[in-house]
This record gives sequence, structure tokens and C-alpha cells, in this order.
Amino acid sequence: MPVHLAINNGTPVRTRPWPVWPQPARGALGALERVLHSGRWAISGPYRGAESAERRFARTFAAYNGVAHCVPAASGTASLMLALEACGVGVGDEVIAPGLSWVASASTIVGVNAVPVLVDIDPATLCLDPAAVEAAITPATRAIVVVHLYSAVADLDALRGVADRHGLPLIEDCAQAHGAEHRGRKVGSVGDIGTFSMQHSKVLTSGEGGAAITDSAALARRMEHLRADGRCYPAAAPAPGHMELVETGELMGSNRCLSEFQAAVLVEQLRELDEQNALRRRNALLLNELLAEQGLRPQDSSPGTTSRTYYVYAAALPDDALTDVPIAAVTGALTAELGFPISPAYAPLHTNRLYAPASRRRFALGDEHEKRIDPGRFHLPVCERLTRRLITFHHAALLGDESDVRDIATAVAKVLRHRGELRA
Repeated sequence: MPVHLAINNGTPVRTRPWPVWPQPARGALGALERVLHSGRWAISGPYRGAESAERRFARTFAAYNGVAHCVPAASGTASLMLALEACGVGVGDEVIAPGLSWVASASTIVGVNAVPVLVDIDPATLCLDPAAVEAAITPATRAIVVVHLYSAVADLDALRGVADRHGLPLIEDCAQAHGAEHRGRKVGSVGDIGTFSMQHSKVLTSGEGGAAITDSAALARRMEHLRADGRCYPAAAPAPGHMELVETGELMGSNRCLSEFQAAVLVEQLRELDEQNALRRRNALLLNELLAEQGLRPQDSSPGTTSRTYYVYAAALPDDALTDVPIAAVTGALTAELGFPISPAYAPLHTNRLYAPASRRRFALGDEHEKRIDPGRFHLPVCERLTRRLITFHHAALLGDESDVRDIATAVAKVLRHRGELRA
């Protein structure tokens, strides 16, 4: 009997279930119960004579990353906005960011009334190209934001060098790289500030949440004020029943605080992060070998990488295969074979429907500003070329065993072998 692709009513490669994400840490339920009965559900609630879960997470996460300070926040987006404003970014300033990333990499810059300058990516790592960054710097440039995308660590040696030569702060967006390392240092600790997302899909999650880390006491204090309506923690705890946040009048902020429930969950999830990262890494290395045998090119990481984190696994199709088939048709066929979502890469930000500042009046700060924030003004050929060839999937599929990895490779081989069905 002829073999057909599952998308054409053939038998799929796999029908067994896949690992589910998020996976609650062993201590998560107890941590939630303790907060529930603590009488304090937020840092803006009264002090009860014990360290808040938020302060405990901040202390633990700072130590994990080898830095002096951590400021938790409501989301990765909030964390990145805190970082930008703490570095003095504001109206009309240019901020260099990669053209391939989640939409928040650009929308947060616009959100502080600055101007995103989107630059092209390194074709091997899919992260910010240092040469493109250097070429994009102007007198209006105020900061560089580098994203460690999918499962790669960007070239921090070169990017730190560019930032230092031009006297610019380097902000590391580590939303997809919790626990990754560059030359033995955790990502987020090389730049002036590192930001993280703890949204549902991330390898360290509390459903929603974020954090910013830094070695600078001054930057940390600014971010504390920015995330809590201009308030910060005092040097000494107050009497029980009183507020633990003090109104200093130093800097106006907004409410971007993490709840006590989220912070308590993150303390427990962090205990299991390294073990889960190691499992994903082992499975990804095997998958790299299996897919390379079929001519695919798994995403690479920069030479300084000493430990990778796999948030999204990404690989480019062989140069000579399925060149006349839309990438969405390829990923749709793989999804049908595996019963697990295989997706194209993010759309480049200058063509991404989610990044549309003209759709919101708050960014209409004059004709000149609107022209500067128009994403259509950018030309990013590497982003455009690579995203037509990339397949990606979520890290949950790497939390199983070797048989799961081999199922993925088998599905890819089947789709390549029966590519004629997709053309038809």
C-alpha cells in the first residue's frame, strides 16, 4: 500500500501524548498554600514579620545568576521596560534591537516613546549581528538590546565590545534563555541589565511574571521605583502591619509588581530548572545529530557559549529540499505526523502583524516620530531569507526520552521523502 503523509489522511508517525508544560515543581503547592494563609498576597500588602516571597525570589534568582541585584516584575515586557527607563531611554532615543524576535522586543521600546532600530541577524545563531549593530549606531542611539533567541546565546564578546566602544548600555533580553551561560557566566550578567520573562511557555514560569538583574545598585534602585509606583523597600523592615514600601519621591513609577503567589511558585520552580535544562540539552544534542544526517541545519550558538538552554528548538530545512513549498505547509505536515505543534519561525519584526505602532494613538507623537517608528522602513534580508526555511517547536517535546526525539526525526524524514504530496 502507498504511504501518505498524515496531512493527506495517511497514518501519523506518532499518536502517543507528549510531555505537558508547565510542570509544577515538587514544592509549588505547599508554597502557594503558605502565601494563601500568610495575610500578604502582594508586596503592596502589610508586612507580616517575615520575608516576602518576592524578596526571597529576588535574592535567590540574583544568587543563581551570580549578580548583586534582582528586581521582580509583572512580566518580561515590564522587565524590559524597567531596564530601558532605568538606563535613561526616553522620547526620541534610538534603541538597536534584532529584527527577529518576539514582538515585545520592539513594542517595549516604542512603549517608552523611543525608536526601535531593527537590524539583521547572524545566520547561524539567529541572534543580533554585531557588525549590523555597529553600522546602525548614530548620535541618537541610547542603548542596545540583545535577545538570546530560541536556544542560542548571542555573541556577547562582540556585542559587549561594541557597546563599550560607543559608551552604550547593553541590555540582555534573556526571556528565552534562563540558565544559559557565556564563558561560564549566566546570561543576563554580562550586560548592564538582564531581563527575563516567566510567562507560561518559558522554561522558568509562574504563568506570568518577569525579573531584571544587574550588578549596579543604582540601576536596581531605579528599577525598584519604576515597578512599584515610585516606592522601594526600606533598609530595615517596618513593624508588622505596616507597609514595607516607602515613598521616597526619587522617581515616579508604575505598578508592575509580581504577586506573592507568582514569586512563591518561582522559588520552587527554580530548584528544578537546571535538571530540566540538562534533560532538554541531552535530547536536543541527539536531535541535532539525527536532523543533520538529513541535511537540516540546527540553530547554532555563539563561540563563547558554555551552556545552552532550549526554549524553542529551531532548524533550517536542507537547501535543496521543499524550496517551492511554503514553510507553513511543511510545519503543518510535521504537526500532523507528530500531534505536537511544529511552527514556522517568528515573522521578522518589520513585517510582523503584531508589531503595528500605527494602530495605537498613544504613539502618534508627530509626523516625524511616526515615520521613525514605521517598521516598513527597514530591510532585513537575512531575517527574511531564513524565516522562510526554519521549523521550530516548544521545549516540552524535549522533556521526554530518546524515543520522543527519534519520533521527531522520523517525521522530518517522512515529510522530506514524500515532499511531492506537499507540492501537489
